[in-house]
Amino acid sequence: MKYNKLNISNPSLSQPDPYIIEEEGVYYIYVSGFDGVGVYKSVDLVNWLHLGYALQTGGQKKFWAPSVLKYNNQFYMYYSSLDLNSDDDHNQKLKVAVGDNPEGPFNYLCDLGKPFSIDPHIVLYKGDFYVFYASNVYEGIRVGTQIFLDKMISPTEVEGKQVRVLEPTIDEEIYQRDRFKKGEHWHTLEGPFYFNKNGIHYLMYSGNSYRNDSYFVGYAIADGDVQDLRDLVFKKYPNDYEYHPILSKNEICQGTGHNSVIKTKGKYYIVYHGRFYNRIDRLNDDRKLFINELIVNKENLTVK
Repeated sequence: MKYNKLNISNPSLSQPDPYIIEEEGVYYIYVSGFDGVGVYKSVDLVNWLHLGYALQTGGQKKFWAPSVLKYNNQFYMYYSSLDLNSDDDHNQKLKVAVGDNPEGPFNYLCDLGKPFSIDPHIVLYKGDFYVFYASNVYEGIRVGTQIFLDKMISPTEVEGKQVRVLEPTIDEEIYQRDRFKKGEHWHTLEGPFYFNKNGIHYLMYSGNSYRNDSYFVGYAIADGDVQDLRDLVFKKYPNDYEYHPILSKNEICQGTGHNSVIKTKGKYYIVYHGRFYNRIDRLNDDRKLFINELIVNKENLTVK
């Protein structure tokens, strides 16, 4: 597996949860940040320029996992954030902002979801909007953060008929053992990213915790020409009980996860974050951008 060494304006910056779009031959990547959503741009997917913040909102902090979609010549940003006076990350909830161009500034419009809701991926399917996101489930065999899907009435309003599309099934998805209750391990599936090709629907996700060196990307698939995405039944590849990461730690970096995908010039690319091994404290927010070609061969996804 080969990695692009990205030439950014300030290599000390953190670039977690990268989301990529292309607009008029220019690529933009949006990343999480404590004070706002950061944005980078490039014309070649290798050399990146940091433009500062695309979104900042007064009274808010911990801007997580942006997703950007162009619609009717405006750019809508979906993200979650936390009130400045809150110390509980489980008060994070989905929000939407709008801007006239991909560099920003984006301006807050409204809340989109209730706490705890994070990691939105907004998609257009057969003319309708849908939002994939992560939320908590406290009852069941494997409690934790799971993947949900809802249809949207408009770019700023959800229908409120969400369905759970992916849940944890293996120990490799454990975020933390005994997290809230002795003997009850907390699992996490987060960072959903959806795309389809030739009738196959792909739902990518990240498992366990970004703080862990074992953070990984897996995916699920579904078949069918449905009118409503919520009618799909996603199954983990190759099955629910086999650990099959397409991205995981290697000799270069660890904590690989939270990806987006772009198709450009006839190829697919996966964009994600990871941490280099030369950091002493792995809990530091030192996640860096990586980009690789993604090979999409029917049901089989591989990272080149």
